[in-house]
Amino acid sequence: MAKKAVHFGAGNIGRGFVAEFLHKSGYEVVFADVMDSIINKLQETKSYTVTEIGVEGETTSTITNYRAINSKTNEADVIEEIKTASIVTCAVGPNILKFIAPVIAKGIDGRKETNPLAVIACENAIGATDTLAGFIKDEKNTPRDRIESIGERARFANSAIDRIVPGQDPDAGLNVKIEKFYEWVVDKTPFADHPEKHPNIHGVKWVDDLVPYIERKLFTVNTGHAAAAYYGHNKKLRTIHDALNDKEIHDTVQKALQETSHLIVNKHGISVQDQKDYVEKIIKRISNPYLEDVVERVGRAPLRKLSRKERFIGPASELAVTGDSVDALLVAIEMALRFQNVEGDEESVELAKILKENSASDATAKLTGLEKDHPLFGKVEQLVAKVQGSK
Repeated sequence: MAKKAVHFGAGNIGRGFVAEFLHKSGYEVVFADVMDSIINKLQETKSYTVTEIGVEGETTSTITNYRAINSKTNEADVIEEIKTASIVTCAVGPNILKFIAPVIAKGIDGRKETNPLAVIACENAIGATDTLAGFIKDEKNTPRDRIESIGERARFANSAIDRIVPGQDPDAGLNVKIEKFYEWVVDKTPFADHPEKHPNIHGVKWVDDLVPYIERKLFTVNTGHAAAAYYGHNKKLRTIHDALNDKEIHDTVQKALQETSHLIVNKHGISVQDQKDYVEKIIKRISNPYLEDVVERVGRAPLRKLSRKERFIGPASELAVTGDSVDALLVAIEMALRFQNVEGDEESVELAKILKENSASDATAKLTGLEKDHPLFGKVEQLVAKVQGSK
């Protein structure tokens, strides 16, 4: 029987990264999405291209052997596909996991396959698969008497993904432009008794401890990328390449990554030189002029990016507890707070509203999730008050 993967989220990451890897691994990919326009295009088109972009040139591959289902109007069909699939993946955004969980839960509950389904969330969030599994195992979605035995039908593995998908050409259609570099690391421990130890997916690095990979990526790639975007937006620059060509921005982003590197090295035992090399590689990657990475695209969703476990507050809160420097991260946080009322970004509008309607203390608590007695709280509160006082 042919291998099949069901993937939720037919956006650029889904089509250009996850589905590409599944396709190269010999899986038929069944896309599930609620966007009529994308599903219709996938149903009407037998192939699309993924073009990898780098300073050394471009490489294009063609993706075939896929189907597409509208999960809004044909939920029962998606459930049937999950019953006989080998893998379920998703790239829908952390806030959407609770909406896809009921469908996945029904598919898992109806499985008769011998091998359990592998469920892997490919989201920019720590423990995203655990979050999804929590929703799936909720009694609203899985009968109480079936929760204890769910491991016989599905295994849930956290993952860390790293690949930049820039803004696409207006006439791209289904075709996706993406950077050459990638990293997809998946926790292999849920599959310890799997016949093949873990599913066979091209390009995936299977590890016993995912946390160092997740935090190194989140606190280096995502911190640096977002910091450059917010600085660039504040200076009215267009792309990340433009921003990092500005010496002041480049130096400040480097300082922020020196702070996060101090945390990563001491917390996870990564050598100073390895982390330094990683930072240099990341700065080079996100500076890639061929990506045409617009700062407003990278900076979107500032509320999520300012939240407790994310790329700024996450590392800064740990560093503050140990008394280490967070000065450059605080400047990045200030720039993020200034990312307000940006066209096409609802969170930036909500950010402006929160800052306008709340005291500095209440806004800090609401935005960051920090406890008021946390050593970082007062420092962020001062920034919030400063931004609130700006015209």
